Amino acid sequence: MTAAEPPEPVAGRMTAAVQRDGARDEVAVEEPLEIRVDGAALTVTMRTPGHDEELALGFLLGEGLIDGPRPAGLTEDLAANVVEVAGPLLRDPGARRFYTTSSCGVCGKGSLEEVAVHAPVLPAGPRVARELLARLPDRLRQPGFRRTGGMHATGLFTAEGEPLIVREDVGRHNAMDKVVGRALLDGLVPLHGRILCVSGRLSFELVQKAAVAGAPVLVGVGAPTSLAVALAGDRAMTLAGFARGDRVNVYSGAERVAG
Repeated sequence: MTAAEPPEPVAGRMTAAVQRDGARDEVAVEEPLEIRVDGAALTVTMRTPGHDEELALGFLLGEGLIDGPRPAGLTEDLAANVVEVAGPLLRDPGARRFYTTSSCGVCGKGSLEEVAVHAPVLPAGPRVARELLARLPDRLRQPGFRRTGGMHATGLFTAEGEPLIVREDVGRHNAMDKVVGRALLDGLVPLHGRILCVSGRLSFELVQKAAVAGAPVLVGVGAPTSLAVALAGDRAMTLAGFARGDRVNVYSGAERVAG
């Protein structure tokens, strides 16, 4: 399977059969994943199983703990809910450990100064047509969402709108981590000259992850938060929301948007 293909199998551990009003229904699977580095537990996140090595690497990059690909793989512990990453880390997290739900990546953390340490101001370019930004969400392949209605998606696109990597997960930040982790393994980081697109709202942690990965443009279907707009402006990122049909709102970095 190439990186540009949609996540498969959709019907495997990504979805589960349940009963709804006496009939069979499908829901998104949510299970814990423990990330270990050199055998030491670092974080537990709630996620949809699949592409777990990518998730771990994307998470560690976003936290400024690694700056390149590392060997990573699932262990047999806890029914394959533990992923082991090779160290060492770039810095010692010390006593601080992470716990993230499927809806929150850096809840309670997030100062602009903390992110700025790991995310240089983004370079100029690419210049993208407003119409292209507005229609990018339509190019996100979301088979899991179509079957469950309960998954988010993140896609990495070229400046011309061609999909490179698409991942789905019950958590917004997990889908982003999986895309960034895959891009890291493929040698695409920093993501200069490329576009990230998300299926939901634009929160602080998504802008943080995009900035650390070097993506100059982030577009979403939903609304941004105030801190997301502030961080995007601080890092010279183009942030666009409410991308639907032929319309999109640009909140920062308008110099990269044509039309």
